[in-house]
Amino acid sequence: MRMESIQKNKELLRVILAVTLGGVGILHFVVSEPFIRIVPGFLPAPAALVYISGFFEILGAIGLLIPPVSQLAAWGIIALFIAVFPANINMAVNHIHIDGIPDGAWFQAIRLPFQGVLIAWAYWYTKFDDNPQQASIIPGLPRSQ
Repeated sequence: MRMESIQKNKELLRVILAVTLGGVGILHFVVSEPFIRIVPGFLPAPAALVYISGFFEILGAIGLLIPPVSQLAAWGIIALFIAVFPANINMAVNHIHIDGIPDGAWFQAIRLPFQGVLIAWAYWYTKFDDNPQQASIIPGLPRSQ
């Protein structure tokens, strides 16, 4: 019974991660200015990088909910979390204020290490999973028991 509970929680958390990533990815297009402001100055074309990262966040969110590609999508999400980490560091080090987001030292002390939690969360989905109840946006995939 415990394993069944873990699997249900894993799938609920898969959906939460996917929805969150998809929402943040959409924000990269709808409200791109705050994301552009935190791109480190040494990187070229900040707006393009924001749109590219937003695209891959949306793609990863969708992929996480398509069982045949969910493992690959999880690896892509991990790569994305690593790729955007310099922007998070830039925001913290240069005290870049974005309306609606706390920017105190205490918040940054939590926010930066939380990237590791996000990576671990995505890593959970990189392993083969034959759960017939895996969350899916494609009807009939995977097959329910």
